[in-house]
Amino acid sequence: MIKSRLLFLPLALLAFCAAPLLRAAEAAKYLSAGQPDPIVLLAPPPVPGSAEDVTDMESAFRVYSAATPAERARGTDEVKLTIFHFAPAIGPWFVPGKFPKTEALFKEVEAEANVVKNLAKNHWQRIRPYHVDPARFPDAIEHEARTDYSYPSGHSTRGTTYALLLAELFPDKRDALLAKGRDTGWLRVQGGVHYPVDIYAGRVLGQALAREFLASPAFQRDLAAAKAELAAGH
Repeated sequence: MIKSRLLFLPLALLAFCAAPLLRAAEAAKYLSAGQPDPIVLLAPPPVPGSAEDVTDMESAFRVYSAATPAERARGTDEVKLTIFHFAPAIGPWFVPGKFPKTEALFKEVEAEANVVKNLAKNHWQRIRPYHVDPARFPDAIEHEARTDYSYPSGHSTRGTTYALLLAELFPDKRDALLAKGRDTGWLRVQGGVHYPVDIYAGRVLGQALAREFLASPAFQRDLAAAKAELAAGH
């Protein structure tokens, strides 16, 4: 009896640990299970202490040191990134509260993209520059826990994904939206919270995510509803 209980305990523990992953997979409305796979898609970040890592740190420090107060302010404003940070590329009428279907669509996109991004972050566990060398980044625009890892950049990932998906809604604004998506990632280097390599990886992951979202019939249905809502409300 005791032996059977001991055998049952690891199985129960395994089921308990797996439950959040199963719930996340069940909850995904748009993305297919395992797609995109960031571990297969992305190259590993530089090895800590390697020449490549040192060069990436020096680049991060130079960009951070050269950032203007206005660039730092914009980075701070975008710590909680939303699609409405893209309003300068779309128009002043694009504001929160007016387009519930559009907001719901991108809220789901954010949630599903974060699952994929966090899988990569927790796999590689790259430490952010202001944790590695806090004396060089005293005014970083945010200070998260050491376990809030750096690679790939979540903002760069979401900024790229948002830009590409918003371009489906506003094709005439595509160039400006893509430029804003790139800027969203780079503001994180200027703010002292990421290395350049993190931003580049986020752009790759963001492009892959956008492709997967656009391949989803459920996403296409909700995108069409958002497009109609925006057309009616503009």
